[in-house]
Amino acid sequence: MMQPIRSALVSVYYKDRLEPLIRVLAQHGVQLYSTGGTQKFIEELGVPVTAVESLTGFPEVFGGRVKTLHPTVFGGILHRRHEAADVAQAAEHQIPPIDLVIVDLYPFEETVASGAPEADVIEKIDIGGISLLRAAAKNYRDVLVVSSRDQYEAVTTLLTEQNGATSLENRRQYAAAAFGATSHYDTQIHAYFLGNEQSTDANSSLITPLRYGENPHQQGAFHGDLAALFDQLHGKQLSYNNLVDVDAAVLLMQEFQADGPAACAILKHTNACGVAQADTLTEAYLNALACDPVSAFGGVIIVNRPVDVATAEELHKLFFEVLIAPDFAPDALAVLQGKKNRILLRQKPVEFPQKQIKTLLNGVIEQDFDRVVEGPREFRTVTESAPTAEETAALAFALKICKHTKSNTIVLARAGQLLASGVGQTSRVDALRQAIEKARAFGFDLQGAVMASDAFFPFPDCVEIAGEAGIRAVVQPGGSIKDQDSITAANQLGMAMVLTGVRHFKH
Repeated sequence: MMQPIRSALVSVYYKDRLEPLIRVLAQHGVQLYSTGGTQKFIEELGVPVTAVESLTGFPEVFGGRVKTLHPTVFGGILHRRHEAADVAQAAEHQIPPIDLVIVDLYPFEETVASGAPEADVIEKIDIGGISLLRAAAKNYRDVLVVSSRDQYEAVTTLLTEQNGATSLENRRQYAAAAFGATSHYDTQIHAYFLGNEQSTDANSSLITPLRYGENPHQQGAFHGDLAALFDQLHGKQLSYNNLVDVDAAVLLMQEFQADGPAACAILKHTNACGVAQADTLTEAYLNALACDPVSAFGGVIIVNRPVDVATAEELHKLFFEVLIAPDFAPDALAVLQGKKNRILLRQKPVEFPQKQIKTLLNGVIEQDFDRVVEGPREFRTVTESAPTAEETAALAFALKICKHTKSNTIVLARAGQLLASGVGQTSRVDALRQAIEKARAFGFDLQGAVMASDAFFPFPDCVEIAGEAGIRAVVQPGGSIKDQDSITAANQLGMAMVLTGVRHFKH
């Protein structure tokens, strides 16, 4: 059953991103209670708000150390609306219900990281905030708790779509996120007092509820610290599908080191629909876009260079969901912020886990990340003709993309530019034909191009089809008992073939 929000306590350290949520609450006639700087912020928006001290009859004391720690506040949060005795006691003591708690925590970790003296660190140990989060999360049956500014946009959308009301599942999901936040917070305080700068306790993982999962009927949440990986400079909250694509984009771009040529990749549904390297970032982007401008619409874009204004102006012409870059020039950022919902992420250097874990059946499976990258030194020529230097560079480039594309996959490329790929096909022949058709559809001449395959060819048909299309060099892992059939076909067509000995299935 949906439960309307009639009253809310708002007391936050960070006020950015808060305004839209406050305005939605005001539109639905929600009674707002607040403290200190948050109260002033709400008043400056022209939204009615009541000071918590007016509710409690007790002022803030000890420099703000005590302001919400009062039975009226906690009684309003914790009393059970379905228990007649609780309702009667609340009425007897004139305790109004509080249906929504929006509270974040003092920046303890940030203060520690800044090297601040211990007195300043101690003052950033939150007491009232963490108590409010725990109380609201405990009583999720009646109360919605919002524990991070990263949740503001999702909650604003939720209340807009649900006419100011929430479901029990909504409230339980946000309660889980609040307990994740308090667990992480206390773990970091514990680590500080033990003399460790930061704890890596797996149980301290943050939880960010998402608007929904892959589809609107599926609940979703992110377990982890996105703020450690990205600064979100603009745009709406990342969705489940955004995050899946962002993950694929980040892993792909790791293959194109920052000290190499400028690189750009455009992804759609986790597969690259455009990848290019060039002397300038603008050229790299335009070449990547040329690969498949139809699929690029609404995609995720990642680059390995700071975005300059010339590149930003070209990017601005395309509708895309997310742009990831190591940085943005101020004038470039101004251009890209011209679209309200466009997500702009500044990527931070971070070490990724060494294992991948996935739920499966009634358990989980894990594996090592695929960190292997074969280059020219690992290529073993098995045909009468060897690839030229340019073809070798193109093969290495194509193999990087192939590794990050859904199986069965075929990648067609030239040095520094993806021409087309066939992705996720049940037949490798179908993947090749799909790639050839797409390349031709977007005006690419395949004469002299190269082909990469994520797995061996069990028959010579793919080599024969590729040769007829103009492909001159092939890279594949080998390992089939019929490898020689493909090698013979390549020799007959005057093609070069190299084997790597490493398969890159991606399911």
